[in-house]
Amino acid sequence: MGNTDKSAKSESKKEKRERKLEKKTKKRSIEEEVDKPSTEAENTQASAPKHADFEELEIDLSAGVPLSKKQSRLLKKGKLDLERLAKKHPVPKPELTEEEKLAQEEEDKKKSKKSEFAVWIGNLSFDTTKEDLVRFIVGKTAHNGEDDSQLIKIEEADITRVNLPKKENKIKGFAYIDLPSAVHVTSVVALSESPLNGRKLLIKNANSFEGRPAAAVAPLSKNPPSRILFVGNLSFDTSEDNLEEHFRHCGEIVRIRMATFEDTGKCKGFAFIDFKDETGPTAALKSKLAKKLINRPLRLEYGEDRSKRNPNHIRKAEVQEGEVDDFAPNSNYEKPQRASSTPKKRVFRDDNHNHSNKRVKSSVALATAQRASAAIVPSSGKKITFD
Repeated sequence: MGNTDKSAKSESKKEKRERKLEKKTKKRSIEEEVDKPSTEAENTQASAPKHADFEELEIDLSAGVPLSKKQSRLLKKGKLDLERLAKKHPVPKPELTEEEKLAQEEEDKKKSKKSEFAVWIGNLSFDTTKEDLVRFIVGKTAHNGEDDSQLIKIEEADITRVNLPKKENKIKGFAYIDLPSAVHVTSVVALSESPLNGRKLLIKNANSFEGRPAAAVAPLSKNPPSRILFVGNLSFDTSEDNLEEHFRHCGEIVRIRMATFEDTGKCKGFAFIDFKDETGPTAALKSKLAKKLINRPLRLEYGEDRSKRNPNHIRKAEVQEGEVDDFAPNSNYEKPQRASSTPKKRVFRDDNHNHSNKRVKSSVALATAQRASAAIVPSSGKKITFD
């Protein structure tokens, strides 16, 4: 039995070896077949003349990006929007020649260049269009020149540009119209207060800013002007010498008061700089160079000038005779008496000590207390009998 098992095993091993050899021979034959056409092509290329024409591949640079497999699947399902895809991946523009570039630049300049003579039209209805404005101006100025020689007739060709700003598919209520000359502007401005789409228009010269409110100027500081400048958000490594060098160009510095820690002596993060007059702090608040120190943005404000405070005795002297001092207390007013916070002491009375407030000691009280006698006391009661 053992010999038969060994022979079966040996046969199986032989079969495996034969299979491996067959696979190797097949691979070699396949590789040889693949290499044959390449060698034939090389021989044909070598034998072909050098001046022979070959077909060249043409690549269209203006073509868009081809769709991927995923995008083509989405397109079949109708879930892909080609317009959005074209916006994300726009088609590259072809290269222009120098002449075409110059011509395009000139056209762009003409489009972007605004006319010196323009008109601003306000109080427009939200349904107004560019065609309505052009029709309104041409129709209203058709009779100009008959009564007033200063006004001229405006044609559609005279209106070079109509700018009608919009927001969310609605106009903002005003428009700008470019015209060729100042005479055209005056003739259009004369149409002010004329109705269009049920609203009276307000027409002005676009380059004239009369009647517009002035731009609000933000105050330099929340506090009133003072000769003291408060500097905040300082670095802990800041010293008085740094502050003096940094604010020297603003004005004459009288004193620098910098808050410091007691243990280390370093800056706490803020300081007060006393200048000779108010021009120093105002110059520091306006200066861009003073807004930053040691790579930290500073917080600058006017500080409180304590020297301008009026003490009470100076204020009383300023009050003239017959006037009432608002700060003086009213003489008829009586202050309410406040209940004392300390509790009253308890008083103990003793008849034996002439109502003295002193408390008797416990030992003395026990010694002086009256004691009952220990003798047998005969009964003094009456005997009651019941019949």
